[in-house]
Amino acid sequence: MKKLAFAFLLCFLSTWVGATELVNLIQTYQADRGALSRLYTNRLSAEYFSRMESFNQDYLKTLQAQKYEGLSEDGKIDYVLFRNYLEKELATLDLDKRDFMQIQSVVAFGKPLEEFVAARRRAKQPDSQALAASWNAVAKAVDAQLKALPTSTKYDSWQKADLAAQAVESLNRVVKESYDFYFDYDPEFTWWMPEPWKQLDASMKAYAKGLREHFTNSVKDDGSGIIGKPIGREALEKQLAFEMIAYSPEELIAEAEKQFAWCEKEMLKASNELGFGNDWKAALEMVKNTYLPAGAWPEEVARLGEEAIDIMVKNDWLTVPPLAIETWRTSMISAERQRVSPFFLGGEVIQISYPTSEMSHEEKMMSMRGNNPHFSRATVQHELIPGHHLQQFMNQRYMTHRRMFGTPFWTEGWALYWEFVLWDRNFPRDAKDKVGMLFWRMHRCARIIFSLNYHLGKMTPQQCINLLVDKVGHEYANAEAEVRRSFEGSYGPLYQIAYMIGALEIYSMRKELVDSGKMPEKQFHDLILTQNAMPIEILRAKVTGKPLDKNHKASWRFLD
Repeated sequence: MKKLAFAFLLCFLSTWVGATELVNLIQTYQADRGALSRLYTNRLSAEYFSRMESFNQDYLKTLQAQKYEGLSEDGKIDYVLFRNYLEKELATLDLDKRDFMQIQSVVAFGKPLEEFVAARRRAKQPDSQALAASWNAVAKAVDAQLKALPTSTKYDSWQKADLAAQAVESLNRVVKESYDFYFDYDPEFTWWMPEPWKQLDASMKAYAKGLREHFTNSVKDDGSGIIGKPIGREALEKQLAFEMIAYSPEELIAEAEKQFAWCEKEMLKASNELGFGNDWKAALEMVKNTYLPAGAWPEEVARLGEEAIDIMVKNDWLTVPPLAIETWRTSMISAERQRVSPFFLGGEVIQISYPTSEMSHEEKMMSMRGNNPHFSRATVQHELIPGHHLQQFMNQRYMTHRRMFGTPFWTEGWALYWEFVLWDRNFPRDAKDKVGMLFWRMHRCARIIFSLNYHLGKMTPQQCINLLVDKVGHEYANAEAEVRRSFEGSYGPLYQIAYMIGALEIYSMRKELVDSGKMPEKQFHDLILTQNAMPIEILRAKVTGKPLDKNHKASWRFLD
């Protein structure tokens, strides 16, 4: 055990040293960005956009001044990763700024408030009598804008109306923080300001409420109760380019449909094997009803996790550090959290989803049926080892400066890739296990179809729910939770497509290198895990040894 730990230490040191030229620049950027984000907290303001644009442009110029040809292989990879990251930040800022500029007039009253906030950062003592008069005037200006709202042109989408409301609310929030800084600590401020602030706060909240309802020609809620924000084609295509995905949304949807057709074909085989003929949904229902009693389920999840780890260690398909095996543990997901996470989640802590006492009978049954042993055996390794727990373990120890370049195509793609590999190696013990694995694979195909179509404006949340229920066989509550998670959670617009597309990228690399005999399987897997997170097209350059151009853009047609 000690020899193995020492070997890992040596491997860690050699890997870390491999990218020394740009490590300091990247780490300094992270520290600087954190410092600025803590200072400029109103992210819907001209001040914020101006400062963050100049900040990222300055770092891009500094990076471009590096002598690229003189960098090591890992240094060149860091260069391309950092350049792509900075260009993505600038492109995102540009899109956000353009949106802000369309509604900027709603905070036209805000200059005196912004000056007050800026002065508070250095604790400048205000002239409270003059400030009270100023805030009184600002409140009247806000009231005037609210009064004029009914006769002004309505926004052509609820998203613009919502952004306008957010701009007012964001300004109100930073003013409130600054007000609280002085109140009770400055006697004059405490005497002069409570009433002006009370009026200003009420006026801004009323104005924000009015703005949020000031739109036409768009539907905010299609009846599902899920309120998302489709980003549109331009933003979608830019995000795909920065993720190094050289395909259009339509091409990715077509690939998902192709993959779904393969899943249906395999599902029919399993259904016939189980005696249900071509009625694979009946076979799926039978598998769902293999659920365990609630009290017995957590222990079974742990057993499934240990089974997956034993398979990895026994077959020596990749290096599994003993400490990673030792340190994983379990927790339960609350009833409220299960509204967006109806299945277990992974990492160092595997979070188990199962019914709680406050759920209705229908909710309990949907949760138990959706978390049956055959569904869960198909994905526990996705969440634990060799999936997310092992990924996080390695990311904290290897090339740690690259964590900033994290992408779900690497994170989720790697985890789903192992489901592909295990299928190829006859991991399913019987037809019920096959149904479980195919259910999830169909689910990942459906995620591409519904999420891209949603962001293109071609599907509503309710249509997305119906797709998961009708085409994949989800329980309704679980389908609703998945769609809510996709559009109301903290996930980016490409997150749900990243599972299948990322897996296909790594699977394509495997064919190129492992299946061809150019690289041993274990070396292939260990190399991926010790490079830390990055777009997989860039990872491919490291794994294949192919040089990168300093201005490298997405070009790999891995689906072809």
